[in-house]
Amino acid sequence: MSLFGALSIAGTGMSAEAERLSATASNVANANSAVAPGGQPYRAREVVFEAVAPEGADDASSVGMAGVKVAAVVESAAPTHRVYDPGSSFANASGYVEMPNVNPVDEMVNMISAQQDYQANLEAFNVAKTLALRTLTI
Repeated sequence: MSLFGALSIAGTGMSAEAERLSATASNVANANSAVAPGGQPYRAREVVFEAVAPEGADDASSVGMAGVKVAAVVESAAPTHRVYDPGSSFANASGYVEMPNVNPVDEMVNMISAQQDYQANLEAFNVAKTLALRTLTI
């Protein structure tokens, strides 16, 4: 792997983790958003990563990896939940409010994980950059 390859891999990792962090922030922001009866509640978004194959390779798993990319941002299949709140303007005839399928505790864990993964990629990028600069001074 070349030094520039290491920079590229770390850069794609940072970009993918930034997207994951953005999706997590959106989930946290919408965790308590209610909808009118008959409406569709917010569904948590999950980021799906995919390995990027090096140029000229058919498959990233057989030859190594040239980075990672966001393959898709999908809605969670977890069920939404209902909260009994008959005083809410969003309550149905039975007094229940349809709430998003966002678990704030899980989202905070995802946020911490994405932040740490981003930091690890940043450290790898900085090490590769420092190595490149020191190589030029020889």
